[in-house]
Amino acid sequence: MIHGLKVLAVPVAYNEEKKIRRVFERFREVAGVDRVLLLDDASTDSTPQVAREFGYEVLTQPRRSGVGAAIRRAIHYGREHGFDVLVVLAGNDKDRPVEIPRLVRPIAEQGADFVQGSRYLPGGDYGNMPIYRQLSTRWVHPILLSWAAGQRITDSTNGFRALRLSCFDDKRIDIEQDWLDRYELEPYLYFKFIKLGYRVREVPVTKIYPPKELGYTKMRPITGWWSILRPIFLLGLGIRK
Repeated sequence: MIHGLKVLAVPVAYNEEKKIRRVFERFREVAGVDRVLLLDDASTDSTPQVAREFGYEVLTQPRRSGVGAAIRRAIHYGREHGFDVLVVLAGNDKDRPVEIPRLVRPIAEQGADFVQGSRYLPGGDYGNMPIYRQLSTRWVHPILLSWAAGQRITDSTNGFRALRLSCFDDKRIDIEQDWLDRYELEPYLYFKFIKLGYRVREVPVTKIYPPKELGYTKMRPITGWWSILRPIFLLGLGIRK
């Protein structure tokens, strides 16, 4: 446990056989995580086999459904198995599992409910990220979500975060909606936790993108960005709940 909390860490991955091994190697440096579970979004390569080589449990989606659907399943798993905190991180070696206690500490010590990792806070790091991605992840999306939610946010697209699972007893947080299957669920959760008055914090973390030859990102330039932008407008304008 970390600070007395039962913690489930879930890397989410799709076809990451070139990078997932390094993710699990990094978990050797982590103390206090009670279980590591790979949420596999129906990979067609050896991603799940690598997880099993390291002795980790794997949940594989019946078909590729998107990161939102994968996180939804991880939330259900964590609640069904009695975990207090879910930590979600990338399965492509962008995040540093050794920083998980940094995300969990505000939940244990300050009563936080949602702790967002920020590469842009002092003490965070984002490596040599291209300028166009810095523009979108440091300015465009955080400014829009800050406006909609009414709270300053520095890094709204970073998927490295910790959630208090008991908060999902609140039926106003409706993660079962089909439109949240892809990237939409992540800004949806951020928005809802703020607007419903939950205690939301940011902490500095590392977010280093892998070399391009290993596969930089699976987000498509137009459809992927619209997927993470549209919840801001739909929720901010009251079109969706």
